[in-house]
Amino acid sequence: MTTAELLKKVRQVEIKTRGMVNHVFSGEYHSVFKGRGMEFSEVREYQYGDDIRQIDWNVTARNNKPFVKIFEEERELTVMLVVDVSRSGEFGTVHAMKNEIATEICAVLAFSAIRNNDKVGLILFSDKIEKFISPKKGKSHILRIVRDLLSHEPEGTGTDINGALKYLNSVIKKRSITFVISDFIDKDYDDALRIVSKRHDVIAVTMNDPRERELPKIGLVKMKDAESGEERWIDTSNSLIQKSFARYWQEHESNLRRALLSTKIDRITIEVHKPYIRPLVDFFKMREARA
Repeated sequence: MTTAELLKKVRQVEIKTRGMVNHVFSGEYHSVFKGRGMEFSEVREYQYGDDIRQIDWNVTARNNKPFVKIFEEERELTVMLVVDVSRSGEFGTVHAMKNEIATEICAVLAFSAIRNNDKVGLILFSDKIEKFISPKKGKSHILRIVRDLLSHEPEGTGTDINGALKYLNSVIKKRSITFVISDFIDKDYDDALRIVSKRHDVIAVTMNDPRERELPKIGLVKMKDAESGEERWIDTSNSLIQKSFARYWQEHESNLRRALLSTKIDRITIEVHKPYIRPLVDFFKMREARA
């Protein structure tokens, strides 16, 4: 992709996703992701109905009349986008590949965050940490994140969710809102999820394609594992292969559900052949209702 082509693509993503933020997610992000707590703002003279527990006794003593402390929500948050860029993201059978949809979702979340003056950071991972961008504010910073999502060529091919979560905990010390965006085709990451969820508010954004759970009956086909590079001829009409394929997906989905349930991590399920707006809106509404 040339520089001109990349800039054009970044602009297209910006226009599409900022429109969604302005018209669909207006106000919902703020109501769902509240600040870290309350911070002191000022003192004012006591008024009838004020909580007496908020009386500032030092100021009251100096003025010979009661004053109370006023607190405001500490609004600023850090949003981390932890994005799987392994080769399995280069898969899509209908409208777009998983990694293309993942980029748009990241843009929606990032523009929602900066609209509320929050910081946004990025971790790209495969079977290694590919890139880390420190959390910052501002439109130019978000456009850099979008650009890197579009242009990054991963060195690794596999998926190491465990390593990505450990890295997140090592570089982001304060609590953050962390979206882990992946197809979660990996294993042995349960403990890392449990540890990271104690410090951060983690949301799993799972990227699914219908052909990953249902093999079409189209005869003999040469297939390649995107992450290992292994190639094999498969008879897609064979009933045993059909059952084995379906069973693998069911086990994968069962393991993922168990891991998220045990760690109490929320999930946004994205089907790449369907619009992703509805799952995002449903997530915000669910969080808002639970708050």
